[in-house]
Amino acid sequence: MTTPLEKRRALTASMLAFTVCFAVWTIFSIIGVKIKADLGLSDTQFGVLVATPVLTGSLSRLFLGIWTDQYGGRMVYVLQMLATALAAYLLTLVTTYEMFLVAALGVGLAGGSFAVGVAYVSRWYPKEQQGTALGIFGMGNVGAAVTNFAAPLLLVVLGGAWQSVAQVYAVTLAVTAVLFFIFTKDDPVHASNKLTGAKHPSFVEQLEPLKNLQVWRFSLYYFFVFGAYVALALWLPRYYVGAYGLELATAGMLAAAYALPGSIFRAFGGWLSDKYGARAVMYWTFIASVACTFIMSYPATDYTVAGITGPINFNITIPLEVFVGLTIILGFFMSLGKAAVYKHIPVYYPDHVGSVGGMVGLIGGLGGFFLPITFGMMNDFIGVWTSCFMLLTILVAIALTWMHFAIRRLDKKRIPELRGPRNLPELEGLKG
Repeated sequence: MTTPLEKRRALTASMLAFTVCFAVWTIFSIIGVKIKADLGLSDTQFGVLVATPVLTGSLSRLFLGIWTDQYGGRMVYVLQMLATALAAYLLTLVTTYEMFLVAALGVGLAGGSFAVGVAYVSRWYPKEQQGTALGIFGMGNVGAAVTNFAAPLLLVVLGGAWQSVAQVYAVTLAVTAVLFFIFTKDDPVHASNKLTGAKHPSFVEQLEPLKNLQVWRFSLYYFFVFGAYVALALWLPRYYVGAYGLELATAGMLAAAYALPGSIFRAFGGWLSDKYGARAVMYWTFIASVACTFIMSYPATDYTVAGITGPINFNITIPLEVFVGLTIILGFFMSLGKAAVYKHIPVYYPDHVGSVGGMVGLIGGLGGFFLPITFGMMNDFIGVWTSCFMLLTILVAIALTWMHFAIRRLDKKRIPELRGPRNLPELEGLKG
């Protein structure tokens, strides 16, 4: 029997560790701008650089999640953080673009911490509290805001040396791993299995739920609410510098204004999902996101109108303060959506949280990998700064459409359970 203190300690330690991991995971959003200038990289090359850690963080989520189901989250979490800290320190020793990409793959292990934490935290709480608990854990996304705010300040304090910033991050993560090991204990399920000698499911058995189309639909939702969130957290400093001509420190703080609500309201999103249902929260998220990204996609445009007395010239540009406000609104609803997606998983797949959560996180994380690269390519080939938001508008519109028609199809079946508990927006096992 676990005590309330043990639950709070596990949740708090996991959330703080995830915050540090996420800060390390997004470090290239700031030091990458310095590296771009040092190496003379194109926007496409810069997009590849900042996205490479996201690739490792995404792909690692599946097997880290499965290992957590098998061996327990406490030990997997500690080993993952120590390995990432080593990679972050070794980053400071490379000098060529190709080696930066290799080092970035190692730093990307920080992103795999999410799958570990979801499986670890969910085992401490009953299903009626898991939405709130996982929302609180997911607030660790605030690490992106920490990096966008703190890393530029560290650059100033440390004389502009990005290598010193990376070393500070590496040491901080290593210390976090040690403290996590000291102050936490094995989750109740893993502790019970060790006492009884119960055999953990095989790797193949853990992959069984991935046959459900429902899992892949949830993954698409997460591709936007998380993948696009990470992509914008990485891309916005560069966007503000290029589109609005801001200094890097100012651009980092404005990007933090987007990343902060995209993190801290995740617990609120979990509470809303527990109270009103994840389906309703996903509708709010997608509708608001379509509106925001559509407005933000409008490029600065000069118009000439044939007036009565001659040509009339005027310009339509989204003012900086309006644009920043829209990013804050977008980040807020993305935060709610991230919690709503993960509300489903421990309810539908209580014995496969690691593998299903890992797969959903993997696909979502891949959004954080492919989207910055695509943003850079669109800049290079289209030459319009707002093209990234045009792409996001299309992406979220597809997700909203698929979700709506899947729900309508299930509603037409007149299934009684769909009118039951609010935390079950769909029936388990139905191929939606």
